[in-house]
Amino acid sequence: MRVCAVDLKANEANVVLLDSDNDLFSVPECRAKKITLPSPEAQESIQHFHRTMSKLIEDYQVDKIIIRERQTKGKFAGSSAGFKMEAALQLIEGVDAEVFSSSVMKQTLKRHPIDVNLKELGLKQFQENAFLTACAYCNKDKK
Repeated sequence: MRVCAVDLKANEANVVLLDSDNDLFSVPECRAKKITLPSPEAQESIQHFHRTMSKLIEDYQVDKIIIRERQTKGKFAGSSAGFKMEAALQLIEGVDAEVFSSSVMKQTLKRHPIDVNLKELGLKQFQENAFLTACAYCNKDKK
């Protein structure tokens, strides 16, 4: 199964692809590490983000989109741009999109810690949360 994990920060979507096959994970090359929504209030900008992500999902034959959950209120609440990007991801046709709970993610990473060097995987530091989201999602049903 190939998942695309997305960590939404302000007006950016940090993206990581992860292949999971019989408890073996690999991180395939991806042309995009970060996709920006330049003008969250402009319809064309949101449509461009949607098209860009749709093409990425199609080109890399992604089975599922995993979106890291963000708080809706409080000090660490997600921005309106983030929620627009989340909706655009959920509207991509032909692939399931799931908002992955932070509490489930935390519990899964506690049971199945991930100890890898991001640089060795070809990932940037800003992709760490998306990578951990993908790993936690793929391990969530394991005991």
